[in-house]
Amino acid sequence: MRKWLLLAYAALFVFPAVTKAVNQDSLWMYTNYTKKEVYIPMRDGVKLFTSIYLPKDQSEKHPILMSRTPYSCAPYGEKVFRPLYKNHYNQYLHEGYIMVIQDVRGTWMSEGKFVNVRPFNASKKGKNEIDEASDTYDTIDWLVKNLSGNNGNVGVFGISYPGFYSSMSALSGHPALKAVSPQAPVTDWFIGDDFHHNGAFMLSDAFSFYTVFDHPHPKPTTVGPKGIDYYTRDNYKYYLETGALPNFAKIVGDSVTFWQEMYAHPTYDSFWQARNVRNSLKNIKPAMLVVGGVFDAEDCFGAWNTYQTIEKQSPNTNNRLVMGPWYHGQWASNDGTHLGNVRFGSNTSEYYANNIEVPFFNYYLKGKGQAPDIAEATIFFTGENKWKRLPQWPPADTKGQAIFLQPDGKLSFDKPTAANSFSEYISDPAKPVPYTEDVHFSRTINYMTDDQRFASRRPDVVAFESAVLDKDITLAGPVIADIIASTTGTDADFVVKLIDVFPDDFKYEEDAPSEHRRVPSSTYPMGGYQMLVRGEVMRGKFRNSFEKPEAFVPGQPTPVKFTLPDVAHTFQKGHRIMIQIQSSWFPLVDRNPQQFMDIYKATDKDFKKADIRIYHDASHTSSVVLPIEL
Repeated sequence: MRKWLLLAYAALFVFPAVTKAVNQDSLWMYTNYTKKEVYIPMRDGVKLFTSIYLPKDQSEKHPILMSRTPYSCAPYGEKVFRPLYKNHYNQYLHEGYIMVIQDVRGTWMSEGKFVNVRPFNASKKGKNEIDEASDTYDTIDWLVKNLSGNNGNVGVFGISYPGFYSSMSALSGHPALKAVSPQAPVTDWFIGDDFHHNGAFMLSDAFSFYTVFDHPHPKPTTVGPKGIDYYTRDNYKYYLETGALPNFAKIVGDSVTFWQEMYAHPTYDSFWQARNVRNSLKNIKPAMLVVGGVFDAEDCFGAWNTYQTIEKQSPNTNNRLVMGPWYHGQWASNDGTHLGNVRFGSNTSEYYANNIEVPFFNYYLKGKGQAPDIAEATIFFTGENKWKRLPQWPPADTKGQAIFLQPDGKLSFDKPTAANSFSEYISDPAKPVPYTEDVHFSRTINYMTDDQRFASRRPDVVAFESAVLDKDITLAGPVIADIIASTTGTDADFVVKLIDVFPDDFKYEEDAPSEHRRVPSSTYPMGGYQMLVRGEVMRGKFRNSFEKPEAFVPGQPTPVKFTLPDVAHTFQKGHRIMIQIQSSWFPLVDRNPQQFMDIYKATDKDFKKADIRIYHDASHTSSVVLPIEL
């Protein structure tokens, strides 16, 4: 939320051309729309605060497009408008949509009790059994019955947490709900979204979020929590010096219930399983457009898995997938030309808005034109910088092929033949491997494509590199890490990174200037760039079961196999493929004490060094299975 505000300020004060456009669109919205604030009653008597933007033009009936959010439908007051004109949502205004934004139950100006990722209840009985699906049903029912000039068609969309509420809306069963777009939807907070990845606690995201979110308030309010004061702008320093997880719990305090619940549920028990949205995505009636970013640091997992689960559990649903080369929410920005130092050759966000999202809602909510020509899967492949329209995801012509770790830091599609071969490093929790080279206050969005040369030079990171490729290799689907490792401790984390190594003489051609973007500096040395294509962590004790963790036997070679989120990337001829493995990724991921224990209860004295070995010999082959397009 805060980074979006910074982008908005930049648009207003840095780029004059954008300022002029924003002012014109702002004036148009104020001239052609009115705002109404209402409390909509739910079946149990709780009232939800809702902002409604109504077109003044009554020459035709208008569709309703809604977003439900825990992040506030501010600004409050019928005379002050939300700046819906700043991105492609402006197109919905000019199409005459009724735009609706609602504070979900228990947040901001809405009544009731807030529950994080409230579980779906498929067998609700009586008016007092509610969930987010029933709140959506009751809201839609009120809107279509009480807003004059609506055409009886409703759509729901939202990014991130509002993406979760979008998924829940699809389960509401209201006949007026015709189209839903969960975008980067929160889907499973223990396995792959936001706050845990494969059981490892995503410390910096969780702490920075819950110090400014979900603080209780006795009555509806327009004032959010203040957050905390950080004594340094260096987040690596702050998180390292704060220490073990109980120290963070003291800072958060007792008032944030969900923080206490996370600590109380250190395994994938019924608490987390009930919050796995994938368990509920059945018998979906609206048309679905699932959207996500391949380089989304928060909810990349959610987008891929929401789509794939609907395909399996609701096979008759009109379900489509769009994945672009984006950070979290970048598709709703005006600039989809690059991420960090990596360029995409076109404005991918503009392509998405004009060719996919707006036509999708126009057809299903306005009945405008023929059915939109949206492929089953519209995926942007980085490396070759090309959109592909596919009949399924992963593509049918994709085959998993293992690329093997070799002695001397080599990587090959041939199995290793050496005997008793391994790479070794010392994992020291007092000096964890940083997730990025630079000093930052907040977790960056660019790290998903960051240059990994800094990591490959560390002694606690092992790197394996292929020969120069003599042809393009395109990956399309999930990547599987399948390694044999040992530790002198009884637990360890394993971070596996798939990297595209650019040729030493690589340079980007200068892009044409644009009023909507700033091209990344051409002074960055892209020759030899080690682009992170995909990275993921596995908390070793969960290697066989997320419900029942197991200790490592010290010194014993042990299989560690896990799936990384899907990739869509072409390693071009002349590049190299690199695999890096390490046992910390800080402060992105909390430190593992490297002892088998409940890490949420660890003390500062519990963190121990460990000697980690990654095996790559004929008897202990370690590989990464790549989804190669044939």
